[in-house]
Amino acid sequence: MTAYDRWQDFPDYIIGITREIWEERGIETLNRYYAPDMPIRTPMGVTSGNRGVMAATMATLHEFPDRQLLAEDVIWSDDPEYGHLSSHRIITTATHLNDGQFGPATGRRFTIRVIADCAARGDTIHDEWLVRDYGGIVRQLGMDPQDYARDLIAAEGGVEFATEPFCPSRDVDGPYRGTGNENEWGLRYADDLTRIMEMDFAHILTDYDRAAIGHYPGGQQAIGREAVSAFWLGLRSAFPSAEFRIHHRIGMDGGMLSPRAAIRWSLDGTHDGWGIFGRPTGARVHVFGMSHAEYGPWGLRRETALYDEIAIWKQILLQTGEA
Repeated sequence: MTAYDRWQDFPDYIIGITREIWEERGIETLNRYYAPDMPIRTPMGVTSGNRGVMAATMATLHEFPDRQLLAEDVIWSDDPEYGHLSSHRIITTATHLNDGQFGPATGRRFTIRVIADCAARGDTIHDEWLVRDYGGIVRQLGMDPQDYARDLIAAEGGVEFATEPFCPSRDVDGPYRGTGNENEWGLRYADDLTRIMEMDFAHILTDYDRAAIGHYPGGQQAIGREAVSAFWLGLRSAFPSAEFRIHHRIGMDGGMLSPRAAIRWSLDGTHDGWGIFGRPTGARVHVFGMSHAEYGPWGLRRETALYDEIAIWKQILLQTGEA
């Protein structure tokens, strides 16, 4: 990897270019680090190419000029056919100092988490999946996620013209077709999530550390396995008939860190239950999820699971006509 002339290894490269682009204002380096036609999938949709990324990056830095992206971990795999895949977990902090996408400047500060999966060959990233805790930003800036989604639809011209969030039928083929690795910790976390999504919430109460800490959408922190169980129950109960799928799985052990895993997953189905999204609406919803887990001697001890509340509310409101 030619980037290793500057970076110690692949995780150092991922962390380093993130800092160079965002905090050192090297936005033009996207022309070197990102493939020109790279697809980027987020819960809000799919984009392609660098120009839109550069424009969005500048707009964000204008609105939040002190934004920092602090690397918590890079969980990665190396596929001989498809190259490297990094799952980069970031703590983002910023102050809302200028008018922009989130409205007039509030002077409020937010702290959220982001997970970005990037596929790379050589020193070029050519495929990306990203989930940002959009709801956490909105809440910490003093707004309600459902109301914000409604305002977003109005700003885009109403239900007829608003951009639809990501769903499988709108996905695009990218160059990375790997599925991760067969490391035991990835397999273990995949089993944990599968059992939870099969509604075995007692599994959390027996196989998670009693002192487990979870970081979840809306800037939530859950302390203890009972609180972790409540989070997953609230999500699954909103979409009880939805199909759960694992799309990518990595496990790692080493690097002076706990054994850990990264999973990219989805729930695809109907909003047909009472849960964290309120009254069932019958709307068709795709939940685009990404999770990291760390293990210790008494079970799963740290978990970060992200989805985009705004994208889910937007799907519900576009279909119910309540926007």
